[in-house]
Amino acid sequence: MKDYELTVLVHPDFESDLEKVLDKVRSLITANGGEIAKEDNWGKKKLAYAIKGQDFAIYAAMDVKLPAAAPLKISNTLNITDEVLRYLLVKAEARPVVESEEK
Repeated sequence: MKDYELTVLVHPDFESDLEKVLDKVRSLITANGGEIAKEDNWGKKKLAYAIKGQDFAIYAAMDVKLPAAAPLKISNTLNITDEVLRYLLVKAEARPVVESEEK
C-alpha cells in the first residue's frame, strides 16, 4: 500500500451535514481497502475562484494508505458525488527528517 494525501472541498450547503459527508468519504476509502492515517478539517474557506458557482467550500484533508487499484475507484466515485465540489488525490512524498546541527 502506498501513502496518499486526499483533500476534499465540500459544498458549503452541506456544512450542517459535514460529518455525514466525511463518513461517506471515509467509508469509500475503507471499502476500497484503504486506511486513514490522519484526518484534518480546515473549516470553511473562501475559494480563489468560483467552483460550480460557489465562492466558499469546506476543506477536509486526509493522509491515507491505499492499494494500487483504489485511487482510480475513489476518484471515479468522488467525481460523481454531489456533496464534493473538488478533490485532490496525490501520492505523498516522503518527508525528509531534519536533523538539528550541534555546535
